[in-house]
Amino acid sequence: MDALDQKLTGTFDGKVVRKDLLHRIKKGTNVPTFVLEFLLARYCASDDAAEIQAGMEAVLDTLNENYVRPNEANAAQSRVATKGKHRFIDKVHVNYVEKDRRHWAALENFDSRRVAISEKFYRDNDRLLQGGLWAEMTIAFNEVEDDGYTFYVEDLRPIQLSRFDFERYKEGRAEFSRDEWLDVILRSVGLEPAKLTHRVKLHFIARLAPLIEANYNFIELGPRGTGKSYFFSEFSPYSTLISGGQATKATLFYNNQRRKIGLVGYWDTVAFDEVGGIKVKDPDTIQIMKDFMANGRFSRGVEVIADASMAFVGNLDLSVEQIVNSEVYDLFQPLPKEFDLAVQDRFACYLPGWEMPKNSSEFLTSHYGFITDYLAEAFHYQLKQTNRYEEVSKRIRLGEAVEGRDEKGIKKTVCAFLKILHPNGPPDDAEFDEYVAYAVEMRRRVKEQMNKRKTDDEFGRINLSFINSTGDNVVVYCPESRAATATQEPSRRNIHMATQGAVEQDVTAPTHLAVTLSPAMESLAAAQPSNGDAPAPSQPVEQHFTIHYGDTGYSYESIVLPYLAGAKHLEIEDPYIRATHQLHNFVRFCETVIKAPSVRKITLTTSYDDSTDLKELAARLDELKQSLLELDVALEVKVNENLHDREIRIDNGWVIKIGRGLDFFQKPDSWFGIGANDLSLRRCLETKVDIFKS
Repeated sequence: MDALDQKLTGTFDGKVVRKDLLHRIKKGTNVPTFVLEFLLARYCASDDAAEIQAGMEAVLDTLNENYVRPNEANAAQSRVATKGKHRFIDKVHVNYVEKDRRHWAALENFDSRRVAISEKFYRDNDRLLQGGLWAEMTIAFNEVEDDGYTFYVEDLRPIQLSRFDFERYKEGRAEFSRDEWLDVILRSVGLEPAKLTHRVKLHFIARLAPLIEANYNFIELGPRGTGKSYFFSEFSPYSTLISGGQATKATLFYNNQRRKIGLVGYWDTVAFDEVGGIKVKDPDTIQIMKDFMANGRFSRGVEVIADASMAFVGNLDLSVEQIVNSEVYDLFQPLPKEFDLAVQDRFACYLPGWEMPKNSSEFLTSHYGFITDYLAEAFHYQLKQTNRYEEVSKRIRLGEAVEGRDEKGIKKTVCAFLKILHPNGPPDDAEFDEYVAYAVEMRRRVKEQMNKRKTDDEFGRINLSFINSTGDNVVVYCPESRAATATQEPSRRNIHMATQGAVEQDVTAPTHLAVTLSPAMESLAAAQPSNGDAPAPSQPVEQHFTIHYGDTGYSYESIVLPYLAGAKHLEIEDPYIRATHQLHNFVRFCETVIKAPSVRKITLTTSYDDSTDLKELAARLDELKQSLLELDVALEVKVNENLHDREIRIDNGWVIKIGRGLDFFQKPDSWFGIGANDLSLRRCLETKVDIFKS
């Protein structure tokens, strides 16, 4: 034990656990963190190595014997029916059923919704009626067939806290300095603060903000493997994580048919993992989301008010340096197209995920921290019962560039920091200034990216500032973009070049098919003669443009072919040449390339995943290789498991970057419809294209 361990165990006796024991046992079990910590606190409350080892074995034995896994529900029910009773660890809810005029317990993994329960259990444990709780319980078999139920709860012992004393929590906090408490919070989530810089510590605190501040809108994008989703899946039982998939208004907000509120009414935080994969089929979903993110309410026939925060996490496929120094890319690049500027403007905090360390055992703590459920209860209580907004509003002073939504987002971030780090009272001036500066930076990152997307002056006031305690006006910058002219002073021009210029339509042509020419096609068309003379040579130029969702008129021929003059060798990096349609795309690309007579070699660097049939992939690429050899073109295939970037490098100096790589076409509505074979007539997915000289 170090000094902080001694102070923590002395002040919060019975509320802490050694976190290294959790790391050791968590690796081999798929059990909620707070369940494991409950068992560890029971069996491993010692510093003696032999007693700890014996306790760990007892924990594993308890899990094997008592924990109900979702796929073992039938076996668990059979065990009770055979033995008469058995002790289980499961999550239990208690619901009042009006038709039956009585309460029934519902066990999640045991998979029974009609378990009899005595009044004393839900009278003594309020949370059984308010979302449920994890518990150790003895389930017994009812031999009386006329009773209308098979199982009943004979005994119940909560694993999660049934009640929380916030006043005791505040009193305990008063025993610690700010920096000590900051380290306690980090150890409680399993991290060793001595291994982290102060700035990274604040990033981890910001990750917790949606769990403690109501109606807080948070986004974190960055590399894979930094634990972005952990806090929302494991840390708090009041948070739910949606992993990609379809987001519907009935699931998220309100089901009109059932007249039942969605996830925002039941959880403190609704988090979206892999946000780029979210599919939104109904435009109303986004409109309701905008309303809810703005003020925590929406209307779907009935007026609904809820406290849930919304968090969005995902991955950046491009480097931050490339993005901030590009006129056409921005840090919102992974978001679905439906997440327009109105959605983005509602984010209070954009956490720079690229600054977070990769998951590694070196950052895990071996010291004491709060039992996860205890800290989660402290956060839940403050989200529901405390409001620091007025306190912050009276104290904070913001600069002239700060506008309405900027101000609200900054204040709510500061409120979250006060709740997490100062639940017992206000911070001193230096600490308060630090939180304000951090909050301003997180909001500025949002403002900068919107300013890049909208090339007028609507979001042009990006130099957000605050007045510190000494009266100085402090302008706050984002470190990744401070020296990036493309971000700080984006060109005030229309970057959607593909929509510029009208295409003259032949009166004899069908009018139902709108074809938009790509910039490359437009340059070629401009060079075509109108009097039957020999075509004038066209000179390719650097281009930066956006292909919008649903656009047509783009193909490999239109984008790539103009830049192949004199080229002998092309290098293609694209990690997604593995699925059947992606291989077909690559064949079409090669068909385009060989139209340039000088090309003699194509090098493909790609990747694969666990679902890839490597033998089939190799066989198909080998067929293509043999076919190209007959045309005196060599194909070389390389594999890089860590490949993420997508680009085409040509040995004449041109580089072509397509955000989605070669796979930027939509699946046709029918393989017997227009666009099935001619890619220039097929609708596209949204992507950005950069063509430049290296």
